[in-house]
Amino acid sequence: MLKKDKVRLVVIVVILIAAAAIVFPIQGRVRLGLDLKGGAHIVLQARNPDGSAPSGPDIESLMEVLRNRVDQYGVAEPQIQREGFDRVAIDLPGMDDPTAALDLIGRMAVLQFRQVVAVGPIPPPKVERVNYADKPDEVYEKALKAYSDDLYPDFEKRTAEFKEQEEKSRNDPSLFLGYDEEDGRAYLLGEIYVSGKDLEDARMVRNDLSRPTVNITFNREGAAAFEKATGENIGKQIAIVLDDVILSAPVVQTKISGTGSITGGFSESEAVRLAIMLKGGALPLKVEVIENRSVGPTLGEDSINAGLYSGMIGAGLVVLFMLIYYGTLGIAADLALATAMLLLMAVVIMMRTTLTLPGIGGIILTIGMAVDGNILIYERMKEEYRSGKTILAALDSGFRKALVVILDSNVTTLIAAAVLFYFGSGPIRGFAVTLSLGVLTAMFGNIVVTRALLQILLRHRKNLTL
Repeated sequence: MLKKDKVRLVVIVVILIAAAAIVFPIQGRVRLGLDLKGGAHIVLQARNPDGSAPSGPDIESLMEVLRNRVDQYGVAEPQIQREGFDRVAIDLPGMDDPTAALDLIGRMAVLQFRQVVAVGPIPPPKVERVNYADKPDEVYEKALKAYSDDLYPDFEKRTAEFKEQEEKSRNDPSLFLGYDEEDGRAYLLGEIYVSGKDLEDARMVRNDLSRPTVNITFNREGAAAFEKATGENIGKQIAIVLDDVILSAPVVQTKISGTGSITGGFSESEAVRLAIMLKGGALPLKVEVIENRSVGPTLGEDSINAGLYSGMIGAGLVVLFMLIYYGTLGIAADLALATAMLLLMAVVIMMRTTLTLPGIGGIILTIGMAVDGNILIYERMKEEYRSGKTILAALDSGFRKALVVILDSNVTTLIAAAVLFYFGSGPIRGFAVTLSLGVLTAMFGNIVVTRALLQILLRHRKNLTL
């Protein structure tokens, strides 16, 4: 064995050992896409507050806020990408609760602490009509009024007073009519003391009663404004508003500096999502959910199994064909193919590429393309050998002449993959990535591994014919 053959063989072995260390054990090392792992797929259409189409920078800002929310929630391998001009597609692998996904992604999360100008009465509970099913309407209405007057004797008076004040301020744009999401009470709100843009941090904690609460910390400007507002409203209510819904309107007991808390009968998961949304910032654009679908993990597992079976069948047929048609030379081609596939998986893992079902299709396609280069080399070698050259000279000449064709065909494939990646989205990009990486590793297998193996094989088997 010549020295340069030994060097080639050592380099290949070192690369193979490094690739094997990256790939095995493969369980849990490959990032799986939505179609393989299951999860939620949401498509949002964005609009400016005035209804006009957003600009490119606006969409980028929206995607950044969404990415902050998803990252803080801890979703593994999320994909957030632009679709068309005004749409954003979000894949959340492993997230099997579509309601939680929508709550996390679709809410504007505009937080305000506002002045309470007037408070309406709590609507009295309704007397169930079923209890008076056999009574005429007059009897039911009389019972309803008696029930309301007994529990809420000033309800009608307070309602009238609130409506009168509401009518007087209807033309004032600084006032806002909101409702408590728990008891339905109406509030007329005025000045905005502090907003979500003044937040520095938000996190879920449990209060003294072990109920989930969101503690918030303001930045310097927000802390000063909040301290001033609480100092001026001791003994009065300040409303906490999220997306035009009043979460609560606590009475201020003392001046508060720098921090506050939001309560609203949250569950723990709701409090966590609210803290994430507030910390991640409000969405800069209005969004509408135009697609929301879930992929179950069982369907994803079936897709993986189908991809593995089809890949093994395809690879087995290719290996068998090369052995039958090219004999000893087929062994070198099959070993080069195995090397290319091992390197492909190692690169996919190192680059943290998300593997999708079309991505598996790209890998399977690479198997056929990998041996295509070997076939070109072998046919060129046969032509050179028939022209009277020695077997080693035919090897050298065959590689040199086939290399141009291999490069041309693979470059055109890479160009097509680049176009797919640039204009495609989601799974289409996954196919383009695995196809591109497969082409590059296949070229390494064809040009480096196959040649090294054939050099060693032909030097030791002088009687070998092509």
